[in-house]
Amino acid sequence: MAVILGLSGWWQRWRRRLSARDCSRMLLLLLLLGSGQGPRQVGAGQTFEYLKREHSLSKPYQGVGTGGSSLWNLMGNAMVMTQYIRLTPDMQSKQGALWNRVPCFLRDWELQVHFKIHGQGKKNLHGDGLAIWYTKDRMQPGPVFGNMDKFVGLGVFIDTYPNEEKQQERVFPYISAMVNNGSLSYDHERDGRPTELGGCTAIVRNLHYDTFLVIRYVKRHLTIMMDIDGKHEWRDCIEVPGVRLPRGYYFGTSSITGDLSDNHDVISLKLFELTVERTPEEEKLHRDVFLPSVDNMKLPEMTAPLPPLSGLALFLIVFFSLVFSVFAIVIGIILYNKWQEQSRKRFY
Repeated sequence: MAVILGLSGWWQRWRRRLSARDCSRMLLLLLLLGSGQGPRQVGAGQTFEYLKREHSLSKPYQGVGTGGSSLWNLMGNAMVMTQYIRLTPDMQSKQGALWNRVPCFLRDWELQVHFKIHGQGKKNLHGDGLAIWYTKDRMQPGPVFGNMDKFVGLGVFIDTYPNEEKQQERVFPYISAMVNNGSLSYDHERDGRPTELGGCTAIVRNLHYDTFLVIRYVKRHLTIMMDIDGKHEWRDCIEVPGVRLPRGYYFGTSSITGDLSDNHDVISLKLFELTVERTPEEEKLHRDVFLPSVDNMKLPEMTAPLPPLSGLALFLIVFFSLVFSVFAIVIGIILYNKWQEQSRKRFY
């Protein structure tokens, strides 16, 4: 009781010294911090994060569905449960995905993914894993962990099954990352090694505590960290400078099973906007780009496909081709007749 009275007296003395505006500012800051809306400092220097709810997802999973008013869309075998969203069940030949409907125009951001992979399969008898995407196209099913091949953007893969039998130095499950401009295919037979930016081993199956992955993109610097040991500490996995990602792409996550299977669950996706100070030189260097790329990494250039011909253009091409053919035949006949006449004159 004495402690409470002492604290009350301390607050009364300080409240007299503070203006009404100062009190309101302090109250607003406390409310913002308590609600998780930020700002919150995440590193050295002037770096703060703000939760972006239009790009985030957590229980009770409101705004998830197939309707036009939903912020998140399900695809394939994905299902909304009370405690998680199941991308694929522990069954063969399933695939599912979850995609944000709102394009992201943030310059610097951090995506925190709370996930769980579990199933009945024993060692090396489970698969195939899940992927987190930041891509130009959304809701496009395909063979790359349930998403389309030759995607445009960033893919982060939590691969739980080794397809390449000869490799021995890599322990699975394995996290890797890939930046694609639409010209590269993901090599399943070699577990994506020819096109990966980096990776690390991540033992994430059948754990009894929470597992997290964070993707941070700041000043064209891509960092991927994980918290999979139950210690509530981030551990480095991938760090790549010089990554150029356009704005206006979509966040999503997907999964696929084949002959082997697992439950692939997503508990939450939380996107934070990071506010970072830039020098004038950095402002010039960090201008918007229109195609994903990585400095010092040669990606094949995309050749834009020719647009299909319209009906009028096709008609004109056929018409003028016929006219040219008829004209060529007439000229040929005239020249042939003249040649015959000259031949007769020589004969007589």
